[in-house]
Amino acid sequence: MPSAIRRLPDFSSVEPSELAGSLKDMIADLQAQIDKLVEIESPDWNNFVEPLTTHMDALGRLWSPVSHLNAVMNSEELRDAYNNGLQTLQSFYTDLGQNSKLYQQYLKIQVPEVYKTLNGEQQTVIDHAVRDFKLSGVGLEGEAKARYKEISLRQSELGSKFQDNVLDATNAWQTNLNNESDLAGLPEHSKAMLAQAAEAKDLSGWLVTLEQPSYIAVMTYADDRELRRNTYLAFCTRASDQGPNAGEWDNSPVIDEILQLRGEKAQLLGFSTYADLSLATKMADSPLQVTDFLRKLADRSKTMATAELAELQQFATEQGLEGELQAWDAGYYAEKLREQKHNFSSEELKPYFPAARAVEGLFAVSARLFGIQIEKVQDAQTYHDDVELFRILDEQGQEQGLFYLDMYARANKRSGAWMAGCVDRSATTNEIQLPVAFLTCNLTPPIGDEPALFNHDEVITLFHEFGHGLHHMLTRVDAGAISGINGVEWDAVELPSQFLENWCWQRESLDLIAAHHETGALIPNDLLERAQAARNFGAGMQMVRQLEFSLFDINIHNSTTDVDVQEELNAVRAEVSVLNPPAENRFQHGFMHIFAGGYGAGYFSYKWAEVLSADAFSRFEEEGIFSAEAGAHFKLAVLEKGGSRPAMQNFVDFRGRQPDIDALLRHNGLAA
Repeated sequence: MPSAIRRLPDFSSVEPSELAGSLKDMIADLQAQIDKLVEIESPDWNNFVEPLTTHMDALGRLWSPVSHLNAVMNSEELRDAYNNGLQTLQSFYTDLGQNSKLYQQYLKIQVPEVYKTLNGEQQTVIDHAVRDFKLSGVGLEGEAKARYKEISLRQSELGSKFQDNVLDATNAWQTNLNNESDLAGLPEHSKAMLAQAAEAKDLSGWLVTLEQPSYIAVMTYADDRELRRNTYLAFCTRASDQGPNAGEWDNSPVIDEILQLRGEKAQLLGFSTYADLSLATKMADSPLQVTDFLRKLADRSKTMATAELAELQQFATEQGLEGELQAWDAGYYAEKLREQKHNFSSEELKPYFPAARAVEGLFAVSARLFGIQIEKVQDAQTYHDDVELFRILDEQGQEQGLFYLDMYARANKRSGAWMAGCVDRSATTNEIQLPVAFLTCNLTPPIGDEPALFNHDEVITLFHEFGHGLHHMLTRVDAGAISGINGVEWDAVELPSQFLENWCWQRESLDLIAAHHETGALIPNDLLERAQAARNFGAGMQMVRQLEFSLFDINIHNSTTDVDVQEELNAVRAEVSVLNPPAENRFQHGFMHIFAGGYGAGYFSYKWAEVLSADAFSRFEEEGIFSAEAGAHFKLAVLEKGGSRPAMQNFVDFRGRQPDIDALLRHNGLAA
């Protein structure tokens, strides 16, 4: 049996000043190896694909901790080194994708007499490689080939610039409050969090920032409408030509150039639009299929959303609001209305979700579902005191993967939550390289000596990202190019993450996740029933909000001419939204998913995969939420398969049929 090898990053060795040299040396060595590999007369898996994969993997392992630290421990020195390194890498990868000699070697392996000697996973790797060479412009010549490289380098630069602008704009705004009356309505725990933020910057009173826990606390609970308005406007105008820092980190020209270059690249490759290019590696067949899917959901949702908004407006008026409900009022009055209708406030659950219990419960749920065990790695080297390293053991007690858990919001850390691969699983005759993941959130941090207490949405976020992590770490695929989430169609990659969220709502699983931080008591039946009854409160408005983002994304990428981004967003809002934001709102300037992540012309993936995840969970509703048989089958059919076969085949294997949208509608209260 091959030995299992851990390859963990050495964060202490990431020296920004030395990065350029290390990267240059590794790429030079790698290029020398490639030059040898392209000369092999009869390439096959063992003499060509496997050694190339090994060399490429080493480059990925050098870069992944650098990329991660730039996102979670950002500094000026690291940012400069990262951006310079990104250009070096992009240049190398673009040349690699256009290396015709390398491409010819894959074509030689794809001929029937060689291809038939490969196993199914290996054949998939070859097929994906040939496809990706074509999508990387290997068939381009002369000026077109040179232009493709220029575009790729500039795209890399712009994506990083977009992200840097959002981070700088987020860090730049704060409001220091010195009268406790200004914080009326905020729970004590939230006020303590803001006081701790002020103390950390040697300020008196309370500090409101645009970090997620702070922003959400103000928008949900602050009685002071002017505070809500100012905080909202600062957040929704980040990195734009509007708001308190107007023009300082403006992403307007960045967005326009990103879209122009994406369209140009698509046309160079023979596609009408960037949306067509993006869908070449997704489950969805065409932009029309995507927009039809989204509009059908909108048809099912907008009537309910309109009724919800009317009810919210009436309630706010009864509470003393003069005039129309504004964007900075919606969260505040929605929380109060939910409390009135369902006798439930989200704050009631918070004492039951101390961080340690939530994490232990997450691991316990995963253990019961998939037969794994999760243990903390003691004395592990990490990059911040908040970060812990864990390992996953399979049914036989063998180590199967590891992950770094970085849960809390802090300054100089990119907003949002995400899973990123640190090391990919791969296997040769002699060794198995264990997969390693980065799991990153921006949850409410501990306050003083008190434990961190999460709200229910934060627990759901934790489960969501861990679902991605399990997809990366539980894979049994030996070829790194299609192990874990590699090679998985982008509109299916959210299946495991959204699937795992369902266990945040069930009594049997909540008894593992939740216990009062002072008494250890489980969530009382009455409280849980009220929380479950309130689950779909505002579901229509939430649905059309996500559809707004998805339609906007696919529309701006499905044009053959220049797009007025604000005009397109306004048009989508007129079509599907019910509560329109103020004119100065520049949501798109902080939309990192599509402009600095992998979701360009793919944001619809969240709803597409939600159909799959809701339907997959419906099997557990039928058989029991901890059905050992269903859990083992999901692990085998989906989590272990990676990108080794089409996602639809994985789903049909698990469910025994094609996906049905009914479960999604039912879970969102839209079935009627």
